[in-house]
Amino acid sequence: MPKTLNSKAIVEFAPALIAWQKTHGRHDLPWQNTRDPYKVWLSEIMLQQTQVVTVKDYFTRFLAKHPTVASLANASLDDVLALWSGLGYYSRARNMHRCAQDVVALHGGAFPKTAEVLQTLPGIGPSTAAAVASLCFSERVAILDGNVKRVLTRLLGFEADLAKSANEKALWQLATQVLPQDGKPDDLWTAMPHYTQGVMDLGATLCTTRKPNCLLCPVEKLCAAKKGGNPETFPVKTKALKRTSQSLWLLWATLSDGSVYLEQRPTPGVWAGLYCLPVFDSHDALIASVSPADVSLLQDGEVFKHVLTHKDLHIHPVRLQLVEKPKQAALKIKGNWVAANAWSGLGLPAPIRKLLSTV
Repeated sequence: MPKTLNSKAIVEFAPALIAWQKTHGRHDLPWQNTRDPYKVWLSEIMLQQTQVVTVKDYFTRFLAKHPTVASLANASLDDVLALWSGLGYYSRARNMHRCAQDVVALHGGAFPKTAEVLQTLPGIGPSTAAAVASLCFSERVAILDGNVKRVLTRLLGFEADLAKSANEKALWQLATQVLPQDGKPDDLWTAMPHYTQGVMDLGATLCTTRKPNCLLCPVEKLCAAKKGGNPETFPVKTKALKRTSQSLWLLWATLSDGSVYLEQRPTPGVWAGLYCLPVFDSHDALIASVSPADVSLLQDGEVFKHVLTHKDLHIHPVRLQLVEKPKQAALKIKGNWVAANAWSGLGLPAPIRKLLSTV
């Protein structure tokens, strides 16, 4: 627990935040102003580790193709991954597809109304479950994503290290305490969506990681970190991100008609389940996969770096341009030739899609 706890904020935070959200919060995002759990859930999954500006277009495209959870459940995984291509963290898309199928198969196509049951579905953790339950069904339950952790640790003067699970659990308990206290069902029906949206809005627009705009904050007078003059030191989390690097060689084989040779990546692993240029751990391994008669046709492309959350990928594309599809296998790897007008509809890793788009 923190050294000093801002007890006044426990009582006054929610009313002030709700009033601010109604007049100054965000109201123009495509997944707002709705109690449709499908739309809220879809946005919450997409917004994990991804900026709002990026998610907007993907969200719109997903809804255009799959307007209901039943439509998404009936889609093929390849179709889902193709729509997701470029958003990264592809396990989200696979879990999302499984979740849609479970909602249809186990819950009759209707999302459960409580955070406790929502968490039993694939890819839905405590915070996502709370977001859906509070925004759509007004359950009095707290979310605790990155923005909310920042807001609450500053507000309450919570100095404990969130790298320790016990401290994060303690913060979650406090997050529950600051929720709207009015026990009247009709009042909570209105208050909880405004509160949940408000705490996300506050973290995204004013209580930012660097240079928080405290002068415009609706709870400036309640904020312990503002009073202490050190809001940017919150939240405290000492665990350092360990970055690694890896070199990959890609065999970029094409035909004169524009067809490209692609393989579907194994699960688990880098780009699991996506369609990709064949990947190798070394240049020698790549050469060994090509028919000896075609080795002389190989041309090394320009090396580039692709940044993942915990790893830098140094990618070495190697071109192999063939006139026509060989009658016998010219490549000693499992894959398929994909027509020039077809590969863009597949689920491709972002750097592969960008690479193929350069020609």
